[in-house]
Amino acid sequence: MRAIVYDRYGPPEVLRIEEVERPVPKEDEILVKIHASTVNRSDCAYRAAKPFVSRAFTGLRRPKRRVPGSELAGEVAAVGEDVTEFQVGDRVFGVYPFLNDPRPGAYAEFMAIPEKAPLTHMPASLSFEEAASIPDGAMLALGCLRRVGIRKGMRILIYGASGSIGTAGVQLARHFEAHVTAVCNTKNVELVRSLGADDVIDYTKEDFTNNGQTYEVVFDAVGKHSFKRSRGSLSPGGLYIPTDGFDNVAWALWTWKIGDRRVVWDIPPKYRKKDLVFLKELIDAGKYRPVIDRSYPLEEIHEAVRYVETEQKTGNVVLTVAA
Repeated sequence: MRAIVYDRYGPPEVLRIEEVERPVPKEDEILVKIHASTVNRSDCAYRAAKPFVSRAFTGLRRPKRRVPGSELAGEVAAVGEDVTEFQVGDRVFGVYPFLNDPRPGAYAEFMAIPEKAPLTHMPASLSFEEAASIPDGAMLALGCLRRVGIRKGMRILIYGASGSIGTAGVQLARHFEAHVTAVCNTKNVELVRSLGADDVIDYTKEDFTNNGQTYEVVFDAVGKHSFKRSRGSLSPGGLYIPTDGFDNVAWALWTWKIGDRRVVWDIPPKYRKKDLVFLKELIDAGKYRPVIDRSYPLEEIHEAVRYVETEQKTGNVVLTVAA
């Protein structure tokens, strides 16, 4: 089968298409014919080994997982003898980001994945490309919102509201009936408003830290802000939740003991099947929709990665594997 592989850390050029052996599912696994995956910031960071400490999980000298890719959507091609949830021909979507597992990822024509993994049947209304774009960003956003105790009426600001995690965070926060202030750039103001944001701040025109407003939660969905800059925008007892940045580890420890505004983590994120099923139910009910910026074929992996690394994508970038 065709797959994207890499044997060393480095720039996008370390990725190449190669013929590799098709995986054979074990007793508790299914074999998925991959139709679509995504290129996200985590996959790019793992490939580049940034930060360096990530090698403790991905492989010290070289990648443990030669075929990258965590999000997937496709059709079940075969099932192990102990599998009961899926049958051949089922359309499925999910995510499998477990870095210590050397099995090939989703940048391939086929992938073997445990039945118990965060994987479930696709919503009937979605294409493979739309389904592949959902799991990672939405599950990360859901975990962060639950970590801060999202509830009706809570005032939450989402910084980076037009990215993968951000577009999911806006929709999920509105589902939980929070009051959402979204921060994004000019081109995405109307998109973010259409996703349910109550207020939208264009960061090219206004710095939310200087507008005199305070929030119970500041959710940094792109890892570009900081607790230090956001502290004045938090109400007493407020919470800052990042999705990146090792300096936030120190802040989390410090604020646990000092002050009434705290940094909280949902890292490492928890990928659970029940959360993916919850997202599917929202989609089926018309309460959640995927946001896709661009789609690239497998052969254009370098272009796809370079675009994601501009840090200017809106929503998700999809990688199509099978027609």
